[in-house]
Amino acid sequence: MSAAPETPFAALRGQLHEAAAEFAGGGDALEGILLGMVDDVDRAAGEPLEIFPVCHHSPASALAMARRLREKQPKVVYLELCEDMAPLLTELRNCRLPVAVQAFAGDIDGFPADWAPLSVVAPITEASAEYQAIAYALDTPGVELVLVDRSSDHVFQWDTRHDRSGAPDGTDGDTAAPAGAAGTAAPATKAAETEAEAALHGEAVGVEIGDLRPRFAELEEHLLRHGKVRHWSEWWHQYVEVPLGDSDHDTYRQVMFLIGSLFRRLAPGDGDRVRVDEDRERYMWTRMREHLAATGTDPADCLYVCGAFHAASRVDEFGVDGTTGADGTTGFTISPRTATTWQYGLIPSSHTAIEAQFGLASGSVSIAATQWAKNLKRTRVKPYRLEGQAGAKKPASTKTAAKAAVPVVPMGAEDRLSGFLRRPPVVDTLDEAELLGWSVDIVRAARRSGYLASTADAIAVFETSILLAGMRDRAKPTPYDFQDAAVTCIEKDSVPGRRDVRRLVEIMMGGDRIGQVGYDALPPLARDVYDRLAPLALNLEQRGVRRALLDMASEPDLRACSDVLWMLRRLMPPGAARPIMGERRLGERSIQESWDLSLGTHQRALIELGYEGVSLEQVLEQRLRRTAYGPQATTAQVLAAVEDATLYLGGRRLAEELGTRALEVLAAERTVDGAPEVLRRVRGLLAYYRTSEAVLPPWIESFVRTGYAHYCTLLPTAFRDEDATAGQVAAMLGFLFSMESLALSLGCDRTQLELSVAQSHPQDPAKTALLWAAQVQLGTLSRAELRARCDELLGNPLVVPSYPRYLSGFVHALEPVPGLADVVVEAVSNAFGRLPDAVLLPWLPVLITTLRSNAAELAPLLIREAGRIFPARLAALDAWVPPWRQQPVALAAARTRPDPAAPGGVALLPAHPETCDALAELLGCADGWAPTDTAPRRPSLTDRHPGTAHAVAALLAGA
Repeated sequence: MSAAPETPFAALRGQLHEAAAEFAGGGDALEGILLGMVDDVDRAAGEPLEIFPVCHHSPASALAMARRLREKQPKVVYLELCEDMAPLLTELRNCRLPVAVQAFAGDIDGFPADWAPLSVVAPITEASAEYQAIAYALDTPGVELVLVDRSSDHVFQWDTRHDRSGAPDGTDGDTAAPAGAAGTAAPATKAAETEAEAALHGEAVGVEIGDLRPRFAELEEHLLRHGKVRHWSEWWHQYVEVPLGDSDHDTYRQVMFLIGSLFRRLAPGDGDRVRVDEDRERYMWTRMREHLAATGTDPADCLYVCGAFHAASRVDEFGVDGTTGADGTTGFTISPRTATTWQYGLIPSSHTAIEAQFGLASGSVSIAATQWAKNLKRTRVKPYRLEGQAGAKKPASTKTAAKAAVPVVPMGAEDRLSGFLRRPPVVDTLDEAELLGWSVDIVRAARRSGYLASTADAIAVFETSILLAGMRDRAKPTPYDFQDAAVTCIEKDSVPGRRDVRRLVEIMMGGDRIGQVGYDALPPLARDVYDRLAPLALNLEQRGVRRALLDMASEPDLRACSDVLWMLRRLMPPGAARPIMGERRLGERSIQESWDLSLGTHQRALIELGYEGVSLEQVLEQRLRRTAYGPQATTAQVLAAVEDATLYLGGRRLAEELGTRALEVLAAERTVDGAPEVLRRVRGLLAYYRTSEAVLPPWIESFVRTGYAHYCTLLPTAFRDEDATAGQVAAMLGFLFSMESLALSLGCDRTQLELSVAQSHPQDPAKTALLWAAQVQLGTLSRAELRARCDELLGNPLVVPSYPRYLSGFVHALEPVPGLADVVVEAVSNAFGRLPDAVLLPWLPVLITTLRSNAAELAPLLIREAGRIFPARLAALDAWVPPWRQQPVALAAARTRPDPAAPGGVALLPAHPETCDALAELLGCADGWAPTDTAPRRPSLTDRHPGTAHAVAALLAGA
């Protein structure tokens, strides 16, 4: 492990050897690790192609990068970033940081289908070294930016974990940790507030430049405990960011090499993670050597920006003079990409999203941004910003920058690491003015959020911050110390408002800055949406909710905006376009609408729509086709696609195509799971076509004809099937009875339905009630017989516990046979009137829950019928007799009346001769009244139609 004594780090090796012998009792593992770290530093520092190690979103790395770029002025910058994302970097100038470069694949080829869609994001903030390198390379003439990391396709090719949850320790450079899974547990109030911002990256795999964190949980726990900090971000800020903020370039490089080597050597030595890391390093060095060979660039004019973890690489391909392969004969083979088509774009990002995805402590990225601003002010280093960037000043000319360049000293010529390690920590004196300003600001913010904070609390926060810093061996309170002090002194035991004190401190320290993708950097679809919504005169690119009022009656041109908004509501997440007033249904169009729009907040979703097509209509048509022709498509889903095509796209071409597909799916179905939805949608489509079209489309006629035969065939099986619910069987009967007239006119045979009902023999009480209702509708069972069966059920003590299920079936029967509402009301009323309380009270909750869970949508019909039958006033209830009890009495009275055809039974007709004459005229009878000399007048009409006379007499007797 020992290196040649003439290297610059020979003295440091000797000291570490002596330390290993004293503390570990000899060499072995500790000495190997310590001396190996020095070897890694020596190797990386002596590489002809200068390696610049960075840590992701580190202000110290960004500051050192800005300094080095102005000193060296490299001609080629190699950057650890997915090589296929290079064309997108020029669009960063049209955005407000932070944003994320995204690679997106909706249709995949070569990966498991359940992985779709694939998404890779690389967040970029202004306080990051990679942004400094990008801004320098893109705005400096003659400088080439080369991305050398694996492509987005290889990110998933090399992912053998098949787990998108991300490691809880946040150690992997490619993670997709869910919001709140890493770092300190966030309070519920803050989690509710930042949920949307944390989801800005969606389920994408995050690629960060410069992942640097211990991979042994024991090591991280040791560092946190001895550093007296709560989480890794605080440790890094205290022991790396602050010491390296004012260090020179050589010291910065060597310290970062040392940290990267330490974490690399203490990482688990086996597993897929290490293999992927080493393959990435081989990939990057292979790409750099290929570029050097192709362009003939001098390595001394290049700068390689990568994470400190990869800078301490030990693979054979390391360096421009590395071996061509592990065996010295064959080089590293880069596998070809799959046939997956990738789309690229920029999406908004935020500090919260970055923290959630990469396992950083809440608020750490905001604190880093504040630290970056303080570093620039203190050191007067001029950072690089892309020309045209929001908030950026005009950059210095190339000529001025060239004059500012200084001769570059060869790297690795001097050991700066030993002096840095032996140097005692620099005591940063307390800045009372800054701390006092923080204390006053947090009290002011707390008051606005509902806390009973006062000047005394500001003093308490000030003193407690100093006290906590002293307890943690710090001369100056860090933002984390101040945050703990504010929570202790102000929040106490309650949170009166929406935000807790910890969140208020984060906002005060810089807040959750949310980026925005500029108009020019948007895909064509997103720009088209903004252009088509321009008549609304709203700043839709800005975050937040915007209220849009559309009066199409006075401004017909706004109908086009209404069409766009309804398509956005259909395609984008809830909340992006939310209608407040107005609706769009088949055959209905609102003349006034009101919308709450938050397209700026959901800009990522709008951008990802642009990956699917160039217009909203194209994307919607593709999605409808994908739904209809999917392997798991159901008839109800295809009919929903037909309805959406009619509502949003207009025309008949796509609707007829999808309707034909619905016919095919229906014929292939062997279950009745979707029957209720099929019935509802077919009824709606039929009503629409009957009112808007001269004739029905051929596909819906075929659908009704095929559906009639299909459901007749499945009806006996559905009655016996235990998995088929009463609601599904009722929907089948509803389809058959409601579509019967149309189906018969199209050539169907009613005998098929009669045979199907006759072959049905259900055992479930609810289905039995449905069968009885179907028989009543077909005429094979009379209402009197149905009432008699219900009475038998109530009279059988063994059946009474199952009576609620019969009632559930009767209520479901109102769907196919709505005329049975009076019978159902009678059945319920008889149960309440006849059953004793001992039986009724335990049975009542079952009845209520059964009706509520199985037939809630049909209950209004039942209630209306009950309201029609029962008396409206309580006083009339005592003397009220139910109509089903009056009917038998009336019929008996009618049967005992004398026959109107017999002598003496025609007194009614002579008493009302005008009525009889009018009826005779209607029937075409011209005969007059018979003479009344010896007998009462007897018209010839009653002789011709005695049955009619009997019926009229019975009706009048019942009245």
